[in-house]
Amino acid sequence: MIALSESIYIPSLTDIERAYLRLRHVVIHTPLTSSVNLSQQMTANIWLKREDLQVVRSYKLRGAYNKICTLDKESLAKGVVCASAGNHAQGVAYSCQKMGISGKIFMPTPTPKQKVRQVKLFGKEFVEVILTGDTFDDAYNAAMAYSEVEQVPFIHPFDDEKVIEGQGTVGLEILKDSADRIDYLFVPVGGGGLLAGILAVFKNLSEGTKIIGVEAAGAPAMKVSLEKGENVTLTHIDKFVDGAAVKHVGDKAFDLCRHLLDDMIVVDEGAVCTTILKLYDEEGMVVEPAGALSVT
Repeated sequence: MIALSESIYIPSLTDIERAYLRLRHVVIHTPLTSSVNLSQQMTANIWLKREDLQVVRSYKLRGAYNKICTLDKESLAKGVVCASAGNHAQGVAYSCQKMGISGKIFMPTPTPKQKVRQVKLFGKEFVEVILTGDTFDDAYNAAMAYSEVEQVPFIHPFDDEKVIEGQGTVGLEILKDSADRIDYLFVPVGGGGLLAGILAVFKNLSEGTKIIGVEAAGAPAMKVSLEKGENVTLTHIDKFVDGAAVKHVGDKAFDLCRHLLDDMIVVDEGAVCTTILKLYDEEGMVVEPAGALSVT
């Protein structure tokens, strides 16, 4: 049982299990697959959680849908709004389509057309994509301004309790599917929502497992914050690992990591490129840079 200061948000197992039940008809219980190649190379049993097999090709749907479906009808009357450069936008868009509610998705103007098309594909007639600004921060500020003026719920990509609880269902599935004790679990880190949810699950149900967060060397917001003892904002980041490139991690995730995380490491972007190619050649997997972080 986790015991921390009452001022720190700790996702409860009950809430994460409720999220799991909510998500069953929308989210795929993705397989935990053994990697023969990686296991031989590392002389260990290596398993991969295949969130790339989700309908939107990432775990982000879990948090987005869990958040949106827990809002009341009055709150959803005007729809929802979010800011994202990719996966979260697709998760929100798909959630809007499944629930039949409207959504405004603010994305940076330089967002690749393919990503914009995917958001529109998943959201169908229920979403409107608004391209604004040059960076995620610009899109985020525009989305927040719209949310405040129009009184529309903002669906945060990571620093939200229901989003974190939704992401935590990844951890539940891993433990349900693993017949053996897990010694180490490596988790990719951007804003920290996935890591926070997984920490809550494992530190309750598999306390002996060491949880290791993995960031790109060019965007080490969590590692720098943990070293400084406060949640800092980086002045510059490398955007190559775009799905995990943030200047400032979530406050809720930072607090949990400060008390519960076993280690935080960074990996070079060049090594991430090598891993992407390796996973394709050896495993037949097509993964984005953020997904390759924890295998690098």
